[in-house]
Amino acid sequence: MKFLKVGRVAIISRGRYAGKKVVIIQPVDQGTKSHPFPHALVAGIERYPQQVTRRMSKGRQAKRSKVKPFIKVVNYNHIMPTRYTLELEGLKGAVTNDTFKEVSQREDAKKNIKKALEERYQSGKNKWFFTPLSMMTLCPPRLRPND
Repeated sequence: MKFLKVGRVAIISRGRYAGKKVVIIQPVDQGTKSHPFPHALVAGIERYPQQVTRRMSKGRQAKRSKVKPFIKVVNYNHIMPTRYTLELEGLKGAVTNDTFKEVSQREDAKKNIKKALEERYQSGKNKWFFTPLSMMTLCPPRLRPND
């Protein structure tokens, strides 16, 4: 699909990470032997950073600013693309098809992604990507439940 390009932010709609935001690292339109369907390699946020206030100590601020990433191969049917993009040069080489063959490679890839995402979060760019989804952001004002 032409709009599922590298750097596009999407939302996963099925499975363990349903409702989590991901960034597409490598789209595969034709499928492969191991995954015979159109899919994408994605990196996402399993645990979002928590809110930080000025009153908190530096150590507490650092702890609450941590991001827990995940990497996954996801079928196009289970990805909902958004209008947002994320230009992350650090992620492009971090995850490839070979990354999923060995556990140690996965762990290294996750560490690289964690570093890149935390740097991005600290710089204050792409704020929307680092906030968890809520019903209030998904529903237009007149369709919200219990209003």
